[in-house]
Formats: sequence, C-alpha cells, structure tokens
Amino acid sequence: QVQLVESGGGLVQPGESLILSCTACGITLSDYVVSWYRQAPGHEREKVAGPGRSAGNIVYGDSVKGRFTISRDRAKNAVNLQMNSLKAEDTAVYYCNARWSDDYWGQGTQVTVSS
Repeated sequence: QVQLVESGGGLVQPGESLILSCTACGITLSDYVVSWYRQAPGHEREKVAGPGRSAGNIVYGDSVKGRFTISRDRAKNAVNLQMNSLKAEDTAVYYCNARWSDDYWGQGTQVTVSS
C-alpha cells in the first residue's frame, strides 16, 4: 500500500523558518515527480514548488520564490521543503504529490504563521 506522509508543520511567527518533509511507504520517491502544494481556507490548492516541464528545472510559486527551496533526500526516501522568511499569507495546509504513472497525495500538514 502506498502512503505519503507530510510532517514538520506547526505554528511559527512571521520571519521564522520551517522544514517540511514528505516521506513515502510503498514507492521510491526518486522514481516520481514530487511537488509541494498548499491550500489556504477559501482558496484553491496551488503548486508551491516542483519540477517544471524541462528536465532539471524547478518551478516555484511567485509568492514563495527566493524563500522556499525543494530538495530530495534519497537516503531517507523523502522530499523536503525548506521555508524561510515565513509570512502570514503562507498559512495553509501543505501537501506533497508524487506523480508518474500513478498519482499520490499525502494527508497534509498544517502551517500557521501568526504573531
């Protein structure tokens, strides 16, 4: 059975950092296109970071460019999202998605940025 699990969310103050991790059971994430998405209350789910159309190209959402970084940890079968200089508008549930011939989603992890 395939399972994606996001972790690392929490409550932080504006300007602080968090690292989210997406780990998998049942699949090897390096065999998949893995992206991070988020969904804030009242908003549609949006792509935060992930591979673009060109090989080796990483695409970031306009609102997170320069602050967020996606990376793979092959040893841990994980894909991480480093989030720096967090803002209140980054508050959302963050999801990872692994896609190739199949499409898998995690259950999400809540990130709340508030003073």
